Amino acid sequence: MRVLILGGGTVGGSVAKRLCEQRREVTIVERDPERAAWLDDELDARVLCGDASQASVLFQAGASTADVCLALTGRDETNALAGSVAKAMGARRSTARVFSPYFRDLAAFDYRRHFGLDRLLSLEYLTAMELARRIREPGAMLIEHFIGGELEMQDVLIAKPSAATDRPLAELRLPSDVRVAAINRDGAVAIASADDRIEVGDRVTLLGERSQVENVKKLFQTQSVVKRNVVVAGGGETGLNIAAVLEKRNYNVKILDSRRERCEFLAQTLKKTTVVFGDARRRNVLDEQRVGNADAFIACAGDDEDNIMACVEARELGAKFLAAVVDQPDYASVVGKLGIDEVVSPYEVIGRQVEGLMHTGALVFQNSRLLGGSIDVLELEVEADSLATRLPLKDLGLPKPSLIAAVIRENAVLIPNATFEFRAEDSVLALCDARNVSKFVAIFERG
Repeated sequence: MRVLILGGGTVGGSVAKRLCEQRREVTIVERDPERAAWLDDELDARVLCGDASQASVLFQAGASTADVCLALTGRDETNALAGSVAKAMGARRSTARVFSPYFRDLAAFDYRRHFGLDRLLSLEYLTAMELARRIREPGAMLIEHFIGGELEMQDVLIAKPSAATDRPLAELRLPSDVRVAAINRDGAVAIASADDRIEVGDRVTLLGERSQVENVKKLFQTQSVVKRNVVVAGGGETGLNIAAVLEKRNYNVKILDSRRERCEFLAQTLKKTTVVFGDARRRNVLDEQRVGNADAFIACAGDDEDNIMACVEARELGAKFLAAVVDQPDYASVVGKLGIDEVVSPYEVIGRQVEGLMHTGALVFQNSRLLGGSIDVLELEVEADSLATRLPLKDLGLPKPSLIAAVIRENAVLIPNATFEFRAEDSVLALCDARNVSKFVAIFERG
């Protein structure tokens, strides 16, 4: 598999190292001569020194024959442009790293579609989502977006009987653009079927159009849940993203940052989060903000040592759960001894995302970790002349257990029924038993 990486900095270099270790055929474009020379010495990859935004450099790097192009420089504009040009030159799939949240805001403008990119990756957003999933709680905390952000997946815990329990899913009459995708019962995850019944204690995975998922969750939540207190140390993009996610759910969020201008921006951007101007490294500041009463303390201030020390102080003050963003793998063996419950490495997070993209044919992305058990979440693109384009869904012979969760066609979210007919270039989100992925994908590939 031919992988073209544009930008060999910290992010691009870590991704390249990971892929080289997996014996991928990697080409790196890096504009800094010294960095390019270092990469050439350290990695089993082809390295070109040049500007990734120049078509001549991309041509020389083999963009026209690349299976996957990853634009991972430190500039959003360069990544969008270079990824777009590589795609136009013939790269089968092209992904761009972005920092600014504006690039991910579909309500303002769909940059991904405009530039013809298959995916936008935000290191900060992905890290925030991973932190959110690590918070231990009895309620819902799975949050994931698919197919350019147009579909959202969330979990909800069934706490008590309601009109939604002990009835076949087919009778629930959910909105047409939301469905129950999976049911976790006593730790065993199963793909949901129309005949399944939800029981008290189940963790139900909902999937659908983003604006509708929150409304459907209310049908299953029949009792109020005590709000949990979360303190976020660091108001950078990672801190902003995790606060924005948590404040919409069952959390009282407080975010600390030592930059006054940044605090002003956070206060204007976040709707329900309390913003505090203060240095989270100082024990007296944490004490004043009653961090000892926090159900969770998350340190994502941008510096490993600062994050670790802030967690140590929060632990001594009594915070119940501690999580830190740590870049350096050398610290992994240390943090556990210091009483920090969870550590998230941004480079590990984006590395796993990139691994999910390492596919050719109809399979666009594969996530084997999200739901657990033996269920994989797949994103596919229906290819012309595939079996999927010739027969209705009920006659495709999809391996069981599996579920076509949703289809995106011309920006519209479709929930398919038995008579649904696929078209070439439809984007499909599916759940499949990991043992049957190759058989499942073959149905959507050119025959």
